[in-house]
Amino acid sequence: MTILHHIQGSRSHRVLWLLEELGEPAEIRLWSLTDGSLRSPEFRALSPAGRVPALEIDGRVIFESGAIVQYLTETRGRLAPMPGDPERGAFLEWVHFAETQGNILQSLNIHHIFLRPDTARSVPLMRLDTKRLEITMRALETRLTGRDWILGAFSAADCMFGFNMDAMFRFVPRESFPAIADWVTRAKARPAHIRAVERGGDTIYTREFYELPDG
Repeated sequence: MTILHHIQGSRSHRVLWLLEELGEPAEIRLWSLTDGSLRSPEFRALSPAGRVPALEIDGRVIFESGAIVQYLTETRGRLAPMPGDPERGAFLEWVHFAETQGNILQSLNIHHIFLRPDTARSVPLMRLDTKRLEITMRALETRLTGRDWILGAFSAADCMFGFNMDAMFRFVPRESFPAIADWVTRAKARPAHIRAVERGGDTIYTREFYELPDG
């Protein structure tokens, strides 16, 4: 039995979406960001850094979403160019670029949503991270201009942005990034993505857009 250790609206959505695209049956084990369970010995045995996702599959446990995506595509032989394919390098670049962007989004989530009281937030860091997010979005916009998907055809590289897709336009207006906006619309309309949302939950956000605070 394949088991995905998952939190709604987190990086583990990347893996859940890919599992649905691959038609790989998986049980979902839900965890919480706020109850301390990610620091438990039980969870740390699955993921040493205490982060989702962790995937129990093929008699082993894999953590880190990029590693899981590579493992799934290589062992199932689908949704990615295999080693030796000329597109393999581009696939790996964008799989790992998604995590570069994801780390910025995580910092913005912490400051805008989780840090309490508001005085604990660093407004200069929020502004810096918003600029850093815009830089990554300009690179992604350039890549997607003239393409429906990151590699041209849909691939697991698109799935790696499953966490990012719901987050980036919460902090940066979509009007400056039409290619990204169209891509997000296409991605969210895919039947496998719809199933992943139905099974794993949709979003952590309570606002359409989070303005930078004064200061």
